[in-house]
Amino acid sequence: MSFKGIHDSTSKEEVVDLHTLSIVDASVEDSDTHLKRTLKDRHISLIALAGIIGPGILIGASLALANGPASLIIGFGVIGLIAFAMMQSLGELATLYPTGGTFSTLGNRLVDPAYGAAVGWNYVIIWIAVLANEYNTVAAIMQFWGPQVPLYGYILIFWVFFLAFQFLGVQAFGEAEFWLALTKIIGLVAFYIFAIIYVAGGIHGQKAFGFHYWNDPGAFNGGFKGVASTFVFASTFYSGTEIVAVSAAEAKNPSKAVPSAIRQTFWRILIIYMGIAISYGLTVPFNDPSLSAGTKTLKSPMTIAIARAGWEGGAHLINAFILVTCISAINSSIYIGSRTIVNLANEGAAPKFLRWVNGRGVPYMAVILMNLFGFLSLMNISTGAAKAYGYIVNLSGVAVFIVWGNVCFYQIRFRKAWKLQGRSVSELPYRGLWFPVLPILGIALNIFLALIQGWSFFKPFDAGNWVDAYILIPFFGVLFIFFKLVNRTKWVNLQDVDLDHGRRKDVDFKDDEP
Repeated sequence: MSFKGIHDSTSKEEVVDLHTLSIVDASVEDSDTHLKRTLKDRHISLIALAGIIGPGILIGASLALANGPASLIIGFGVIGLIAFAMMQSLGELATLYPTGGTFSTLGNRLVDPAYGAAVGWNYVIIWIAVLANEYNTVAAIMQFWGPQVPLYGYILIFWVFFLAFQFLGVQAFGEAEFWLALTKIIGLVAFYIFAIIYVAGGIHGQKAFGFHYWNDPGAFNGGFKGVASTFVFASTFYSGTEIVAVSAAEAKNPSKAVPSAIRQTFWRILIIYMGIAISYGLTVPFNDPSLSAGTKTLKSPMTIAIARAGWEGGAHLINAFILVTCISAINSSIYIGSRTIVNLANEGAAPKFLRWVNGRGVPYMAVILMNLFGFLSLMNISTGAAKAYGYIVNLSGVAVFIVWGNVCFYQIRFRKAWKLQGRSVSELPYRGLWFPVLPILGIALNIFLALIQGWSFFKPFDAGNWVDAYILIPFFGVLFIFFKLVNRTKWVNLQDVDLDHGRRKDVDFKDDEP
């Protein structure tokens, strides 16, 4: 049934009511993917604020900080602006269509099914890269305490543990992430307080030095090349900001939880990412030897700062904190990747067996496949932690720009379809800020950064890293052409888009609510 004609002869109140009639699914199970809708509002809120903060920003930031403290702030600030623009677009779409397969599903509906599949698989690639890095980190931490066990031994132990935990279901995942996210926020705030006391001379035997490291050795290392390199690291650290769209499919009350989580994006960017960028730059000089990419292992700027303050034993405390973030981040990476894969399988862009779901609502084949990619971390054994981290970051950085740019593109296509079918913006449960300025800005910045993020490999030319940095741009086109030819898809006519499919009531919806 089309609503196009209804708008011509019905009042606004009646139109809204008629639209509501199509949103009939308020059950605790998704009718398409059979995932369980049991994530509570508080789960979504904390997951959105700190759930995906992982060891990358705690350890991998060593390589980013080596480009200078000003480069770190510029990189985190620019990527934060892009993340904010993307999240406004995502909030509007995910609140209206809490499908969990936002990156592929909305591409299917608003652009072309082949296009949605290409974006969806690029999103999976991001989480394969992040997962490999996190297994790499957790094994390195355990070897710090127990060097008798080989690296692959720790990876196997944690691989089995995380696979078993994922099979407990989404409610166990949500509860664990709630408390782990809270722990991460407390730990980061504690480090910020330490950084302020340290630079102000509040530690016995240490003089106040304030912004000394901004002058000696300096604010920048490598000029624009250093800044461009920092963009890639920052984009990887920010990936996961969009987890709210993935978890929306399994949220009990997405119309309440999603907008609330989206509004927290600003605070996540300001308190967590910018706070880390400032505190790292204040407490550690960019020429500290422990930040060097040539080292066999990576050290957290937190560990380096505490050691420089005179507390060598603090490394154990920081490692324990990083271990907590590893547990959370690996758990979240498997969750996000598997949910994206199960939606791709449900949409015909992945083998059908990957959409199999057990009685707990766990897409177990997708979970197993996603976790298997964690074994990419074994490249650490031959290349060293720093080089392995660099290779994987280069690969995932451009994928983030591709996915985020397309989310902004989706919102523009959606608004055009909404207007063409005679609907009012006032009917939307959540409206992204400053449309169309923010999504257009988001698209432009993502394209720009995707093109310049490999700048540091041009002179001197580094063929291996250059290919690693740019390979996913042509790969996106190859994926699009492949799915277009195999599935014989067509570009979507926005007049024909079904704007009501995928909408649903909250599980806790009450009949007397408007």
